Amino acid sequence: MSVMNDVSRATAARTLPVSHDAAGRQAFGILKFAFTVAPIVAGLDKFLHILTDWDKYLPAFVNSMVGGHGHQLMLAVGVIEIVAGIGVALKPRIFAYVVAAWLGLIILNLLMVPGYLDIALRDLGLLLGALALGRLSQAYA
Repeated sequence: MSVMNDVSRATAARTLPVSHDAAGRQAFGILKFAFTVAPIVAGLDKFLHILTDWDKYLPAFVNSMVGGHGHQLMLAVGVIEIVAGIGVALKPRIFAYVVAAWLGLIILNLLMVPGYLDIALRDLGLLLGALALGRLSQAYA
């Protein structure tokens, strides 16, 4: 009889729903990790060009506006992204919204470059994730 009780308790423990608080903490941790690592990696890659040639995402008129120094502008973007990622690690309650705003600017930029609407849509999803992190930060940071 005790073996059956142990099996029943083990089964019940596996099927009990996760508490809302635990689920919220887990979601917060996942989003905090993602929005710490992704901006830092993307920022570093502005210097390394391992993932892609980031300069291709810069509209030609912006490159002209900065006197043909679009690559240097992208390096500055990389520094900002690294700082934003570190900021999310340290102060997610503030920097989640900084990252969301930054993604909004990236989306506007991508809408001005032909052929990158799919990436703009992906970045909209990231922006919404950053907003969710900001909201969760109110409770868990």
